[in-house]
Amino acid sequence: MTAPAPPGLGRSLGSLAHLPASCLAVALQAGAAMLPIYLRGTDADFKSDGSPVTEADELAERMILAALAQAAPGVPVVAEEAAAAGRVPATGGRFLLVDPLDGTKEFLNRNGDFTVNIALIDSGAPVFGIVYAPAMGEIYVGEAGAGAWLGTVAEGAVTAWTAIATRPSPSAIAVVASRSHLTPETRAFVARFSVDSFVSRGSSLKFCQVARGQADIYPRLGRTMEWDTAAGDAVLRAAGGVVTTLDAAPLRYGKRDQANDVDFANPHFVAWGGLAPVAA
Repeated sequence: MTAPAPPGLGRSLGSLAHLPASCLAVALQAGAAMLPIYLRGTDADFKSDGSPVTEADELAERMILAALAQAAPGVPVVAEEAAAAGRVPATGGRFLLVDPLDGTKEFLNRNGDFTVNIALIDSGAPVFGIVYAPAMGEIYVGEAGAGAWLGTVAEGAVTAWTAIATRPSPSAIAVVASRSHLTPETRAFVARFSVDSFVSRGSSLKFCQVARGQADIYPRLGRTMEWDTAAGDAVLRAAGGVVTTLDAAPLRYGKRDQANDVDFANPHFVAWGGLAPVAA
């Protein structure tokens, strides 16, 4: 039996109240389409920045863009593969960010840590997000003012939802960090804390680990783009956490015409659960 969407989902989004249901449906469809490619294995091409891209990235993005064009025809969509090809719309106060396959290296290594990501940005903040991990049968949703949930997926449908929230920070914290991009700067940041456990994960699942109270911080002192982080950030904020830059200011979205970096590039950041943010 398919579980209905979490209660109240979309209520805070005004004219886009229908958007979460549409995003949920296409995230599940995109995940189902990429699973056969994941199971049989595939090769990757490489973009100009050296990052890998597979047929699954491109297939999922086409599906998601087509669905969003129907669900939110007036809302600009910034999607990773389209952006890499130079197709970037003008963005105002409200726009969508899409990473059709976050964790392509994990996808290629077939360890399960890859996700489908869709987020809505409003006035620089992520107000709604979906993170779907097809190989794990887990889907996370979060909406500002409505809460965050973990869904169990079986045979392409959500069978149950559980509300999730960050946990109060213990005296010795659990840290989750990047599996493929762990930097010396990240290790130096973590060394400032009393650490009980240190776990490496791939993709935006790191945000979700903090959102569901399985980790306390996720520091990322390395390269990311807004489509990498927006959906997981939305889930975490809806679960009671926050994502900040290293000066403890909230991470913002829609960063264009940056003096020292390309459009939509993020600075280093830290995702916090119950621990109060501190500046680096």
